[in-house]
Amino acid sequence: MGPVDLSLTYDVLVAGGGNAGLCAAITARRRGASVLVLEAAPKDYRAGNSRHTRNFRCMHRAPTAVLTEAYCEDEYWEDLKRVTAGKTNEGLARMTIRASEGCLEWMQEQGARFQPALGGTLQLSRTNAFFLGGGKALMNAYYRTAEQLGVHIAYDAEVIGLDIRDRRFCGARVKIDGAETKAGARTLVLAAGGFESNIGWLRQAWGPAADNFLIRGTPYNLGTCLKLMLDAGAKSVGDPRQCHAVAIDARGPKFDGGIVTRVDSVTLGIVVNREGRRFYDEGEDFWPKRYAIWGRLIAEQPDQIAYSIIDSKPVGKFIPPVFPPVRASSMGELAVALGLERAALEATVDAYNAAVRPGRFDHTRLDDCHTEGLTPPKSHWAQRLDQPPYYAYPLRPGITFTYLGLAVNERACVVMGDDKPADNVFAAGEIMAGNVLGQGYLAGIGMTIGTVFGRIAGEEAARRARN
Repeated sequence: MGPVDLSLTYDVLVAGGGNAGLCAAITARRRGASVLVLEAAPKDYRAGNSRHTRNFRCMHRAPTAVLTEAYCEDEYWEDLKRVTAGKTNEGLARMTIRASEGCLEWMQEQGARFQPALGGTLQLSRTNAFFLGGGKALMNAYYRTAEQLGVHIAYDAEVIGLDIRDRRFCGARVKIDGAETKAGARTLVLAAGGFESNIGWLRQAWGPAADNFLIRGTPYNLGTCLKLMLDAGAKSVGDPRQCHAVAIDARGPKFDGGIVTRVDSVTLGIVVNREGRRFYDEGEDFWPKRYAIWGRLIAEQPDQIAYSIIDSKPVGKFIPPVFPPVRASSMGELAVALGLERAALEATVDAYNAAVRPGRFDHTRLDDCHTEGLTPPKSHWAQRLDQPPYYAYPLRPGITFTYLGLAVNERACVVMGDDKPADNVFAAGEIMAGNVLGQGYLAGIGMTIGTVFGRIAGEEAARRARN
């Protein structure tokens, strides 16, 4: 890779160095375009949220080396439609699903490696391919490939201004190592993520509750490119209050805790708020289809705090998070340890235990263990909390990425306010994921959207630059 030379006019300027940005950069470079990637983070923290990922949701018609059975378009679409409650652009969603079928081979050609199909409790062996070494290994492979191809990469390079005239990108203002400069290119690919690290912007959507949110990923996703494009007249899509928000350990760091702070015990016990009350059906569906609603649910609770409580029976049946649980020999003792009102928690547990209708417990399927006469119910995996010691994990909303983004068409072109596509501006990844994800989440689909639209954006940007 040659040195970055901002006196050059590159064919393609990519803002953002995560999965979507690198997929765009590699694709454009393989089409013969000169490419500059601007990564806002230092090199050691490059790749945005992508370095915290683990898997890729993939359509396939038959078993593969890393996926079992089959996962065809209509089932994938029904899964997506269910978690989004229909708040999705079906045309773009189905296009993404179909395109995912050819992605694994392409990813491997760029250096990605996958582990054998995953077993255990996540029920993902048929739908999701897991990266060997996780997202950081994937992104290191992409960076190696990009550098070998001659993609130029600037770190500590934040886009702070965009010159957009008559739906056309004419240049960018960039801060590199604290100094402002200009960058020119014939086309622009925006892959700089959402605004989840911008607490002020989150506060506009959520009010004071946002101050209690933890940010699972990079602190560099401030939404600057998104705001610049919206100010330039781009059409928005999505609700600023909708986001990928999961239940993570309240003891985690404010930023960059990543996957290890996620708490996966929710379906195997009960969840109570600081008043000691349950507030949602913990057994509604398999965890990969419901884990991303729990951050929003907790965000709506007093002080944005909740507690996942289990007894000894589920221990070993979920992936343990990085922090050990709070442990007690009785429910009353546990309440005291958590700072909850003892009588309130004991009453909640007593009511839950009385409502449990035991069946054949099986955490690997939608079993028949449920509650009756309880609000909210627990639809599956309901077992009495009666075997000490008891354990609890304190939970906060963990924001991964936001869904307010830029409207795009099937060529990844940014759509402007007059519903016409921009002439030479494209978008991929979290900055446009709201086109597919109006609400909810499906495990692994964020990487699918970024990979599919990154490749499209790179292809289209290279083609447009040549013309």
